Amino acid sequence: MARIENGTPGAQARHLTWKKSRRSSANGACVELAVVPEGGVAVRNSRFPDGPVLVYTDAEIEALILGVKDGDFDELLAEAQA
Repeated sequence: MARIENGTPGAQARHLTWKKSRRSSANGACVELAVVPEGGVAVRNSRFPDGPVLVYTDAEIEALILGVKDGDFDELLAEAQA
C-alpha cells in the first residue's frame, strides 16, 4: 500500500475510510475527509474522487474545524451565495 501524502492520486487512496458531512448535497458536491494511518487527515473533492488528495496534520484539521464552529469563515459562505 502506497504512502498517502499531498498530491497522491485519489485512486491510490480508495482504501481509506472517507467521511462526508450529512449536509452534503445529493449530487456529491462535498468535501470528504479520511484518517491517514501514517498520521494526519486526507481531504478530497467528492466530485473528483480520483483527483489529488491533500493531507493535513491533526492540528491543522482541528484549527479548521474549530474555526468553522466559531464562524471564522461565515463570510465565505455569504459571498458564495451572493
